[in-house]
Amino acid sequence: MEKELRMYGFVNYQLTGIQKGIQFAHSIVEYGLENFNTDEYLDWAKNWKTVILLNGGTTNNNPDSLGSINKNYNSLKENKVVCSSFSEPDLGDQMTSISFIVDERVFNKKKYPDVDDWIEQTRGVYIEHDTLEFEKSYVEWLTFIGGEKNLFLRDFLKNFGLA
Repeated sequence: MEKELRMYGFVNYQLTGIQKGIQFAHSIVEYGLENFNTDEYLDWAKNWKTVILLNGGTTNNNPDSLGSINKNYNSLKENKVVCSSFSEPDLGDQMTSISFIVDERVFNKKKYPDVDDWIEQTRGVYIEHDTLEFEKSYVEWLTFIGGEKNLFLRDFLKNFGLA
């Protein structure tokens, strides 16, 4: 069975509802143009088409005082998350939206629980964190959820609400 995919996005909070949707659509198009031949994008576009739009905060391209959406984009890139952005010409070329695909190992906590719950489910016991047994189990769990990128996304996305 294929893993469920969702297109997540951040939009500038200062936009109206319809503008948020339009800007998000622009960044999805950018994502498609940049990644149209990848298995992940094709799977999402053909089989899932689900989108999650989050409040990305402020926008500011000034390197001395970047907006939060700009910082979020940089964090995604630094953590090797494939993402695309859109900057609106009518708003001084400010970044207004970011798009990226997330697989179910990030958002489906029933199927892919957090480490302590996973250990308890798979081992039947709670394991203290400062033990070698926990470290070994943690490495197994990290593989189970898809590695460092998905771990980053699980922690990162907790901080955002819907746009």
